[in-house]
Amino acid sequence: MKQSGVASRNAPRIGQKAPEFSLPDTEGKQRSLGEFVGQAVALLAFFPFAFSGVCDKEMCVFRDGFGELSAPTTQVVGISVDSVFTLKAFAQTYGLQFPLLSDFNRHASKVYGVLQEPWVGFDYGGVAKRSIFLIDKKGALRYRWVTDEPSIEPPYDEVSEAAARLRQ
Repeated sequence: MKQSGVASRNAPRIGQKAPEFSLPDTEGKQRSLGEFVGQAVALLAFFPFAFSGVCDKEMCVFRDGFGELSAPTTQVVGISVDSVFTLKAFAQTYGLQFPLLSDFNRHASKVYGVLQEPWVGFDYGGVAKRSIFLIDKKGALRYRWVTDEPSIEPPYDEVSEAAARLRQ
């Protein structure tokens, strides 16, 4: 499948097993990649910050079903460096029903090659680049899209088409 965007040298490659992670959700429960693959296509949506305009819009696009991207065929998982408390407020504010995971320690962002340090001229400890990873039911990475520009939204039609091909 297609690979778009700027790839970090340590980023997983298309066809490789997707890197495992364990991150807390909005209730503080540890969630791993293994929970999301096997029964559905997993769509990992890394985003810089909750409550930040473009991120809000992107997560609402996923909330609104984004065509056929809805469980049980595709499991959307949002991941950011925000705290579990911020992500819980974010989910409640926008009615997000899919899992939001806190990568506060930046582990998943690093292993997926999407940690951006420093972030857009600020001296933050790093945030996740806006990026999308599609992982098939066997746990292999089949699509990746990454941007260095936080104001750019994912190519929703391209992502939807890639997910549809994986569900066949």
